[in-house]
Amino acid sequence: MRGAVGGGVPGAAGAAHLLAPRSHNTALVLDLLRTAGAEGISRLELAERTGLTPQAVSKITARLRADGLAAEAGRRASTGGKPRTVLRLVPGAGHALGVHLDRDELRAVLVELDGTVVAQRRAPLDLGAGADAVVEGVARAAEELAADALRPSGDALRAPDGATRSSDGALRPSGDALRPSDDALRAPGDALRAPAGGLRAAPTLLGLGVALPGPLDHVRGVLHRVTGFPEWDGFPLRDALARRLDVPVVVDKDTNAAALGLAVAGEGARGGAGSFAYLHLGTGLGAGLVIGGGVHRGARTGAGEFGHQVIQLDGPPCTCGARGCLEALCLGAVARGDLDEAARVLGAGAANLAGLLDIDLVLLGGRTVAAAPEAFVQGVGAVLDARARREGGQGGGVPVRLAPGGTRGVAEGAAQLLLAPLFGRGDA
Repeated sequence: MRGAVGGGVPGAAGAAHLLAPRSHNTALVLDLLRTAGAEGISRLELAERTGLTPQAVSKITARLRADGLAAEAGRRASTGGKPRTVLRLVPGAGHALGVHLDRDELRAVLVELDGTVVAQRRAPLDLGAGADAVVEGVARAAEELAADALRPSGDALRAPDGATRSSDGALRPSGDALRPSDDALRAPGDALRAPAGGLRAAPTLLGLGVALPGPLDHVRGVLHRVTGFPEWDGFPLRDALARRLDVPVVVDKDTNAAALGLAVAGEGARGGAGSFAYLHLGTGLGAGLVIGGGVHRGARTGAGEFGHQVIQLDGPPCTCGARGCLEALCLGAVARGDLDEAARVLGAGAANLAGLLDIDLVLLGGRTVAAAPEAFVQGVGAVLDARARREGGQGGGVPVRLAPGGTRGVAEGAAQLLLAPLFGRGDA
């Protein structure tokens, strides 16, 4: 995390403490508490599943309870002796903001430690409007969301309207507590202002994760020649936002963020998949690759530029400057209303990827896929099945599924850029 966070440190001591480097063993325990959910897990089970001694687990859980990250979840009968105390993660002990910058819109979410979305925003955006305008738009969205969901009341945080806060401090949405997905940013004069002191006034806020089209330098948070927007080349987006908001900021490609969120949620593991590809088709086309449980970014953080593989020499021009790119062919078919052809082209790219990396699973997402999920899942699956038959593979082609999370999946993944490292699940 230290290599990816720019600008100042959080103004709130609580958030700064949560972001402090933690040991590998502590991260293991935290992750097991997270996956155990509300039912919790006993210290004995933690020791068995981590390989740590009961004494080491007791010390770690005592620190986590002192930090407010863990709490008792009751007692569970044992096979002998007194009942075991069960511990659980306190989701409301920390929050992260996740922002997805698409070419024409912004989506933002606020999530708890366990990934639960407690508030969200959507607003129009022009990625070509210039750095100052975009940075300000992101900052206002972040301030709105934090002010709305993490309003201070004295020294305590108050739940947003329509939500309740449990004794552990976690926000529990009820009714309309989640903002409608079509909420737009208000005009500057009417914007809901952040708490006094900016985002620093929200003591559980860990920071902001931002995901947008690449290519970019994930480590330094610097954009390269974003496809279709060459004016962004060299812009230090991470540092600009960290200065504006005075909280830690992490920047990554939209597809990598979404893939990280899916990996943290155990999506690949559900089908026994050791590796998977997340293919995102919206205003552009890209891929996030998870190999061995972790996001594969490449030596220069440039992996996943899936849409710019040339599959038709001297084909139609692409916004990247080449001709015959997968993205140009796929989006061209979408523009003509030929979704079967778009799915077939996307399937050809997926088949190339499966042949190169021998992946276990393909997950599809993005606005264009969400508008016609059945057509794309079936169309891509048919191409992969045909490839498997040609090769004489056993058990059919690589499975194709719709990625969970819908149109906010990238924003949720952006929030995981902050949260996942706390649980030893990310390298942000």
